This record gives sequence, C-alpha cells and structure tokens, in this order.
Amino acid sequence: MGWSACWPVSVVLAISVCTDLRNRRIPNWLVLPFLLLGLMLCAWQKGWSGLGMSLMGILLGAAVMGVFVIKGGMGMGDMKLCAALGAWLGPSQLTTALVLMALVGGVMALLWAAAHGFLHTLFGGVVDLLISIGKKGLRPHAQLTLAKAESHAMPYAPAIAVGTLLSFFALPR
Repeated sequence: MGWSACWPVSVVLAISVCTDLRNRRIPNWLVLPFLLLGLMLCAWQKGWSGLGMSLMGILLGAAVMGVFVIKGGMGMGDMKLCAALGAWLGPSQLTTALVLMALVGGVMALLWAAAHGFLHTLFGGVVDLLISIGKKGLRPHAQLTLAKAESHAMPYAPAIAVGTLLSFFALPR
C-alpha cells in the first residue's frame, strides 16, 4: 500500500507501544480489526493481486515472528501485530521492516540489558539459545522464555514500531 498506509499504521503502532509498555500486552481488539481492514483495503484498491499481496504479508509476519513465539522469546501479541502489519505493507515492505525491527530490537536489547545490569547474562543467553536451536530445533528453551521471571523480558512493540516506520523511508519514491 506504500505511503497511504503510513498514518493508519502509525496510529496502531503508537497504541501498541503504549499498551505494551504499560501492560506488557498488545490487545486483540486493536490488531485483529486492523488486520481485516488491511486485507479489505488492499483488495479494494488492487483487486485480487492486492488481496494476494496482503495475505502473503500476513503469512510472512506470522511465520517469522512465530518462530520466536514457539521458542518462547516473543509474545503472541507481537506476532499478531506483525501479521497485521503484513496485511497493510505486503511482503516486500514487511521484509524491510522485519530487518529494521531486528536491528532496532538488538540495539534496544543491549541498552535494556546494560540499564538493568544483566548485559553479561544477555550474551550468555544468546549463545545458549543458538546452541539449543542447533540441538533441539524450535522447541522452547527451558530457561529462556517469557514465562520465566528471570528472563528480563523486554517489550518489543517499540522495536516493531521504529522498524516499521523506518521501512516507509526505505521505499523508493
């Protein structure tokens, strides 16, 4: 959808960031209607090809973030938000947004860990997680999940928001 999606996406991202920071949740009442509206608008604007691009964006967002949900390192709200963003952005822009989200999220995680005094633990956890993926596949890690209080979970909606908004500026004009 390009730049025409910037304002609705920005509003949903702002609400998502506020609710994630305040309640550590991204509500279904926000992301599910947003996803459906994105599907309908893409289909209305571009017909079947728009609907197809929207569906591919949804699948891409759900699949990429779903890997992290399965591992226990990401919440379902983050995954549903990325799927809804895929409905609006399509797979091409969403791919750019996902890369930018990962970069922003990495920097945020380092700052979060440094500010909360667990930077050394963060690096050990990353190594342990990578070894776990190699040995056990995508099964959840026993200690490195959001369910564990000691996991030092960081709200990820801010990284999703910054990465997505930056993706609009990466678009060819």
